[in-house]
Amino acid sequence: MKIAFYGSSLLSSYWNGAATYYRGILRELSARGHDITFYEPDAFDRQQHRDMDSPDWARVIVYPATVDGLNGVMNEAAHADVVVKASGVGVFDDELLDGVMRRARAGAVRIFWDVDAAATLDEMRADPAHPVRSALPGLDLVLTYGGGNPVTRAYQEFGARECIPVYNALDPGTHFPVPPDPRFACDLAFLGNRLPDREARVEEFFLKPAALLPERPFLVGGNGWETKAMPANVRHRGHVYTAEHNAFNCTPLAVLNIARDSMAHIGFSPATRVFEAAGAAACLITDAWEGIELFLTPNKEVLVARDGQDVAEHLSALTPELARNIGQAALARVRLEHSYALRGAQVDGILREHGAKVAQRQDQMERA
Repeated sequence: MKIAFYGSSLLSSYWNGAATYYRGILRELSARGHDITFYEPDAFDRQQHRDMDSPDWARVIVYPATVDGLNGVMNEAAHADVVVKASGVGVFDDELLDGVMRRARAGAVRIFWDVDAAATLDEMRADPAHPVRSALPGLDLVLTYGGGNPVTRAYQEFGARECIPVYNALDPGTHFPVPPDPRFACDLAFLGNRLPDREARVEEFFLKPAALLPERPFLVGGNGWETKAMPANVRHRGHVYTAEHNAFNCTPLAVLNIARDSMAHIGFSPATRVFEAAGAAACLITDAWEGIELFLTPNKEVLVARDGQDVAEHLSALTPELARNIGQAALARVRLEHSYALRGAQVDGILREHGAKVAQRQDQMERA
């Protein structure tokens, strides 16, 4: 099937946490015979911070973040069998959703792919005229980055024909164990951009344990933290490119996952970082959220913390041997049950099933 995918960026993970997710799934779809074109705007300095060249498994169109640039790529939707508008493109999101779905041909499968469903649902509850809410009756399907049954039910209550979670996963060809790198040496590392709906949780789960354990070295990577006041034992690394993630995850005694407020509230939403860390056999400490056991087993494959005190206690009790055992168990689990090969097979089946449904519906309309 010919897929037109409108998203934030495939080529750059800069201020774009969904990049690894897009890459993993779209590469697998290409391997299953789909013809993919990814449309991304030249915005937020992402093109100046690329961490991937244009791949051979997708054609990437970078368009100017202008009205003319927008109109040019929206017209391309008419040539696709599947039209996907992802959330969080960052510029002209509302215009893109309306424009590409209206331009899609009659027999195309129309999909909204929500990579922050909890936040989108909150917005729709607050705004009866929200563009996504208005678009749902004309869409064939909503796919989400996670959220489980709570997100599925909520989307269906808003009028979605069907909503299916497609979770993050591991690409074992990208994320795997590597030798330690002294640049990332520490006892606990956290990687994530500074975002308003996560900052309070970073203060609780990362900065509080750093203050409780002043003799232990901590490391934070990601954009935006350079202006944040931190304890003296916390070192700031800045943006960490995808090619450096393995070393970032393999070097510390443990790495920390901190969900955004909306993701933690709704649960069933493991971040990409969870699978990247597990794929590198890192010892992962995560903040508590509902559904973690569907992905990793607490105390065996992951350590779960209810607050900053728990993080500090986990770190104090952690030995290199225990950390290695937890990391190896996590690696075995995600390779077996949470690979992008499995996610790609899932999405391939979804697209083919809905392609047949749309074709049947279109045939019935033409016969009527």
